[in-house]
Amino acid sequence: MILSGTKVGWIGAGKMGLPMSRCLIKNGAEIHVADPDESQIKKLVNEGAQAGSTNISVASASDIVISMIPNDAVLRDVVFGESGIFSVMKSNSVYVDMSTVSPEVSEEVSNEANNRGICYLRAPVSGSTLLAESGNLTIICSGNKEAYTKCLPLFEVMGAKQYYVGSEQQALYLKLAINLLAGSTIVALAESLAFGRKGGLDWGLMLDVMNESVIASPLLKYTLPPLKERNFQPAFAANQMNKDLGLICDAAANIGAPSDISQIVRDIYMATIASGHGSENLTAVVKEIENQAELGEP
Repeated sequence: MILSGTKVGWIGAGKMGLPMSRCLIKNGAEIHVADPDESQIKKLVNEGAQAGSTNISVASASDIVISMIPNDAVLRDVVFGESGIFSVMKSNSVYVDMSTVSPEVSEEVSNEANNRGICYLRAPVSGSTLLAESGNLTIICSGNKEAYTKCLPLFEVMGAKQYYVGSEQQALYLKLAINLLAGSTIVALAESLAFGRKGGLDWGLMLDVMNESVIASPLLKYTLPPLKERNFQPAFAANQMNKDLGLICDAAANIGAPSDISQIVRDIYMATIASGHGSENLTAVVKEIENQAELGEP
């Protein structure tokens, strides 16, 4: 198998981390995994991974350490906490964070990595859990170019497309820019659907026509079928999109970029969460807009 002999420490076996690490196992990588949820670790152990007791133990047993974690606070803990991996990682070793985190905290990690001679890659992903399961994510990477080349075989089994976009925080800015477009698109879709329903259009017919119209896109192609069935099971939750919109607004303020649309879109997601739909798919903004339009179920 193409990754045979590659020792990877995997930190974070959640909704995305679990299927992504499975792709590595299926292709022969030796995975040492750590996660706060022991049941998630057991799932990977049953498929051939080895359980790590701490993040440090995972990092000590690996050539490359990869994390897929929820936010800035966890990233800081993974790197700088009591079980911080940089305390045991050797010079010229590689750390890859594949999470969506702020460029500001990533810069803190980068500075410490440079001080220790560790090669740090930012490699956030674009795609849903379904794409993670099939190894068809898009992986956007920035950082040390030689480390990227070393990790490319790993990225190729987790993603259908891989892009190297720069030596610093460029990957995170691009991932956040993509998520701003995704979040804005879903909010515009929700408002369009409420507008159509107010005008007397049939829900299912409206979605069918939209899916075959000039606005059709990969995002809408996999968004509209479950939406037609009023299925809001989370592939990417409203809470997660709201978190990313917060990162976008903060980063925009830090670099002096406009964020008027970002703020408006974030307000709608925050209202959706306040209405109790935060754990549902990001398309749950449809329910919030319908409520504002005084519309019931179609």
